Amino acid sequence: MPLFSSLDKNFKSINRPVVRLSRTRAGKKEKNMEPIKEVMFERTFDTSPESVWQAWTDPEMLKQWWGPNDVSIPECEVDLRVGGKIYIVMEAGEATGSYKGTRWPMEGRFTLIETGSKLSYTAKAWTEGQEEEETEIDQVVELVLTKDNGKTKMTLKATINKVGPNAKMAVEGMQWGYNQQFDKLEKFLVK
Repeated sequence: MPLFSSLDKNFKSINRPVVRLSRTRAGKKEKNMEPIKEVMFERTFDTSPESVWQAWTDPEMLKQWWGPNDVSIPECEVDLRVGGKIYIVMEAGEATGSYKGTRWPMEGRFTLIETGSKLSYTAKAWTEGQEEEETEIDQVVELVLTKDNGKTKMTLKATINKVGPNAKMAVEGMQWGYNQQFDKLEKFLVK
């Protein structure tokens, strides 16, 4: 059981570091990595699925709510099509102390788009200015929006497939970061 999961009812975590050996058609042994960690969140917003969809897919809107507290988004690109690019840079603000000015780019590709209801993307995030292999986090993110009694239920699942040795603390803190991000999204949607 994760150390902090009891603090947050909106967070579910599964830690599964498993390596399996399988044989390819040629008979060679090959390593298959199962996900390192999966996190799932559910939130209900008092607005339409269309409004939540737009907040997730419009770069100017994303800049206003993406990321945990005390970060800004100086760069954001969204090419909303399967194979299209998603690129978001988070930059640490004054309140982050010694991290101030640190930039964390995330670049990915959309793998599924069902306008207004579902999207999925693969992504790699890292700390700018440091060895990418040391700070990278490879993940798959799946977002589902459904109507729920005049509101929108948002379900997000993030599957972490690779973590650099200097990114383990970031992965452990994902539940806080995502929850802060979704609190910001909720405030943004009521503007």
